[in-house]
Amino acid sequence: MKRREFIKLSSTASALGLLPYEVGAALKLANTSLNCGDISNRKLVLIELKGGNDGLNTLIPYDQYGYYSQTLRPDIYIPVNNYNDQVVEASFTGTNQDLIFNPALMQGNINSGFKGLYQDGTLRVLQSVGYPAANKSHFASIDLWATGNDGNSWDNGKDSGWMGRFMEEAYANLFPSNFPVGIQLGSSNTWLGFHAEHEHGTALNIEGQNSENFYTVLNGLAGQAPQNIPQNSHYGSELQYIVDTDASANTYAEAIQNSFNASGATNLVNYPDTDLADQLKTVARLIRGGIQTKVYMVTIGGFDTHNNQNQGSNDINGKHTELLTELSSAVDAFVADINSDSVGDDVIGLTFSEFGRKAIQNGNYGTDHGEIAPMFVFGKPVQGGISGVNVNLNEATTNNNWQIKTVQHDYRQVFATIMQDFLGADDSIIDNAFFDNTNQQSFSDNKLSSIIKPSHFVDPSCYITLGIDQVKKESFFATYPNPVYDNLFINPLHDATSILGYRIIDTMGRVIKKGTLDLDQGYRSIDVLALKPGVYVLQLSDGERSEHKKIIKASV
Repeated sequence: MKRREFIKLSSTASALGLLPYEVGAALKLANTSLNCGDISNRKLVLIELKGGNDGLNTLIPYDQYGYYSQTLRPDIYIPVNNYNDQVVEASFTGTNQDLIFNPALMQGNINSGFKGLYQDGTLRVLQSVGYPAANKSHFASIDLWATGNDGNSWDNGKDSGWMGRFMEEAYANLFPSNFPVGIQLGSSNTWLGFHAEHEHGTALNIEGQNSENFYTVLNGLAGQAPQNIPQNSHYGSELQYIVDTDASANTYAEAIQNSFNASGATNLVNYPDTDLADQLKTVARLIRGGIQTKVYMVTIGGFDTHNNQNQGSNDINGKHTELLTELSSAVDAFVADINSDSVGDDVIGLTFSEFGRKAIQNGNYGTDHGEIAPMFVFGKPVQGGISGVNVNLNEATTNNNWQIKTVQHDYRQVFATIMQDFLGADDSIIDNAFFDNTNQQSFSDNKLSSIIKPSHFVDPSCYITLGIDQVKKESFFATYPNPVYDNLFINPLHDATSILGYRIIDTMGRVIKKGTLDLDQGYRSIDVLALKPGVYVLQLSDGERSEHKKIIKASV
């Protein structure tokens, strides 16, 4: 196989090129109960505000405006010139706490940008999002967010990400897949959050790739993949990861390219000429092109605004204004695009940042690292409004280095709510993704209310359990590479016997090839060169156990 060319798969290797029982398993996400709608096509779009967004200049607590503008931020405060335009809610449960949008979130028009989405009832503000014992290091905090931990421990794991763990459980029957379950854009560094605990290649980073030829493919291993990969060793694990990633990247590349170039893959609105807009434009086009990817992540950087957050005293123009303008206008266009047809019914987007900024300005017209920041959740399925109350600026004192410390919403609460109420994951899937080890509590017991509209809310009777625990317990062999061109290698796991019988079954349920492998004699591969390109199921049996794995046969 030429590793710098896309693998060419037959039509049977499309996203629906599965055996009938596999299709049924995958579509368990589309519960057929009369009370449950089809949720199999629902998607999540994550927008990373990289660097630590200044929440206090994004959403201004008007009930404390004097202290905010005169004491804490006399040079970089956001003026309220048009109160009626900027205010987003006149009271919170009777407390009369007006909240003011930064003008950059409106682009000069109260009916556009984030303010317009809020007015339409498709944007929800989540106040004071963070986690216990905040870490104000960029690297550590990003890793905590990615792995589903807080600042008290790494008990949820530090070698895999919560999103990867969620995807391999919730969409277990899609692995191995001929499309990436997650796609990342906007950053050359692949997000740790997508790294699963057991499955390799749950997501693909396509940053820097030409949209007409998305993935230029890994360099690959020199020559043929090794026939024997050492088990129970770090070297063997790393080598297996490289083999699996190299194989899946080729197939994912074609799925992305085909979706981007599909006849229905168009954008139905004009987007701003910005980097974030280009990323979201691509996401909308891929979704409309039919790819079955479940989670997308895009990134806008530059929020580490220690200097010139505002360009001068009482002049709000500067880095932060430019970033919020780019964010708001790009999201506004994206939502208009996906809502131009039925695509928007299945998509929720949200923003997140690794931390916020201090309440007090520094001496460089900027702000330093803080702890909490707001999140914005948007889309047609979202119940618009505000969750939480205004921050209490009196919390920030010289004694705590001017930090606003009260976390009103743990970031895992937010994701757990969306995972269950919108994507339909049951408690066990959420707990596998992350658990509140500090309070010994499941986040499924501490969800947020009023995030999802009743029309899109998944009833508890419809929750889905698609975990891979049973698969993991039964698994007694590994296969590679997958997709495969000529030789499919078999590695026994644990206490597998030395003689294995195998059958290769096509999508019609026919046995295409069968035989035995004598592992003691070194027969650890199956020649599949003569198989037509497409999707097959490999069945292996050691006399007592039988296991199936989906394999993809690629052409040259």
